[in-house]
Amino acid sequence: MKHYCEAWLNEWCYENGWTDLYVERNNYWAFPPGAVIPEPLPTDALKWIKAEKGWSGEEKWWSIGAMLVTVVAAILTVYFQSPMPLGVAFAFAAVTVGLLEVELE
Repeated sequence: MKHYCEAWLNEWCYENGWTDLYVERNNYWAFPPGAVIPEPLPTDALKWIKAEKGWSGEEKWWSIGAMLVTVVAAILTVYFQSPMPLGVAFAFAAVTVGLLEVELE
């Protein structure tokens, strides 16, 4: 899951003189000012971007999906008088929460 919109990262790179942003899975690399080798974007900068901008579009869709699955599961639980739909919704929500976790070093 992408935790940062590339436009946000490009904006930060432009403001701070970094060039040629490269996204590799969940790692964000760019050339610092005057450097010839790309380096990972600073962790402090990524934390600041996340605090400033909030959730990315993909994170919002996953969260909305988890809520919709939970509502549908609650309705199906009442209709079928079975707890299984809620169990499935719980598992989906647990996976979603795990995916939403931002891992910064």
